[in-house]
Amino acid sequence: MRLYQIIENHMQLREGEKVLKIYHHHLTPFIWKMIKLVIYFSPFYILLFLVSDALSTQTYVVLHVIFIVIFVLLLIYMILIYWMDKLIITDQRIVYIDYKFLTVSQESQTFVQDIQDIASREKGILSYLKIFDYGMLRIETAASNITITFENAPDPEGIRQFIFHLRKQ
Repeated sequence: MRLYQIIENHMQLREGEKVLKIYHHHLTPFIWKMIKLVIYFSPFYILLFLVSDALSTQTYVVLHVIFIVIFVLLLIYMILIYWMDKLIITDQRIVYIDYKFLTVSQESQTFVQDIQDIASREKGILSYLKIFDYGMLRIETAASNITITFENAPDPEGIRQFIFHLRKQ
């Protein structure tokens, strides 16, 4: 509940509005991105290992430290972007915060009563397993032509049903 309180204090909630759920991107695609990052850095470490005999010990250590610092900084950057992207569902509206970079974000919001259609698409036959149950959630409104597209949403069908249930209340 502590995270909801932080979000409520940071967001400008209307009077009586309460945060019901917060969704982040699914963990599986994020892990695949981390694996790709390791694969992209592997040739540099292999090359460094192959030329280690030609380098002095000090140069070898400095190059290792540089590669590790760059890798850790990219890892932290990807983790921050993953954590800051979120779909926030309140009792009155839906807010999607999508960070393109650490300093550039795009925020879309719509009122629950303005939602005209919600579409969800899951990734393949393995989506019956929780570890692979992610996909796309698209929320369309008629009032102001806003479309919220939440890629790699965890259990998009569950989110869709939650919003429909919230709309009926």
